[in-house]
Amino acid sequence: MTTGRIGDLQVKAFQQDGFVVIRGLLDAEETLLTLTAARQDEAIREHTMQVIDSKGRSTNLSLWNHPGDDIYGAICRSRRVVDSMEKLLGDEVYHYHSKLSAKQPKVGGAWEWHQDYGYWYQNGCLFPDLASVFIALDPATRENGCLQLLKGSHRMGRIDHGRFGSQTGADPERVEAAMKRMELVYCEMEPGDAVFFHANTLHSSDPNVSESPRWGLICCYNTRSNDPYKESHHPNYTPLFKLDDSSIQAMGARGSETGKSFLEAKRDKTQSANEAIHL
Repeated sequence: MTTGRIGDLQVKAFQQDGFVVIRGLLDAEETLLTLTAARQDEAIREHTMQVIDSKGRSTNLSLWNHPGDDIYGAICRSRRVVDSMEKLLGDEVYHYHSKLSAKQPKVGGAWEWHQDYGYWYQNGCLFPDLASVFIALDPATRENGCLQLLKGSHRMGRIDHGRFGSQTGADPERVEAAMKRMELVYCEMEPGDAVFFHANTLHSSDPNVSESPRWGLICCYNTRSNDPYKESHHPNYTPLFKLDDSSIQAMGARGSETGKSFLEAKRDKTQSANEAIHL
């Protein structure tokens, strides 16, 4: 775990472990602006999907493909984030999609063990050369359902996935075997901290049993060389225009721009292909 930007040591850790935690990726003001925007964003509320776990608990999720002229877009296009992702994946990247995930106190649901490439594979991505960054907007603790990761599990390759509630999870037998050999990491974070993780890294989270919400912004990227061979509900290669880091604060607490296109559950082709949106 480190503070600041991605360097050679962080790249090595990512390659070895399948993830790397960066403390203070967003500073306190940037984090507060983002959380304020998210909680006041009417478009986010209008396009929130309820993702149900195997026990019937729900997580609120809003998802969009193209970074907009808002604070979320400023973050996912910032050099701080994009340059870091390109160092980790070793190629030019483009914005695959972003999402806001909210686990409300006492009712926020769990996420089954899964790999992102377990279903992004279905979108025509030939290789698992994708990654995500989860940025904590609230404190992420064991009690409110912080992200859990299996260290080194990205080296297992893609695992078969099946349905659990309205989610897609990895083969339980394979997950159980992996957990006996690999270290389970509870990714507890303060607001502004972030974890970058590989598309084949097994991850999950428990329900929120606390009195505190758990909000997070997740930005997902694909590499240019891994441009999908077919169209899906997520975009093919689209050049990403990077923004200076100062654009985040300059944007202020600006929520979703007018006309922003969100992914609706009925348009999410992975739902009918035994897949699921996640995190």
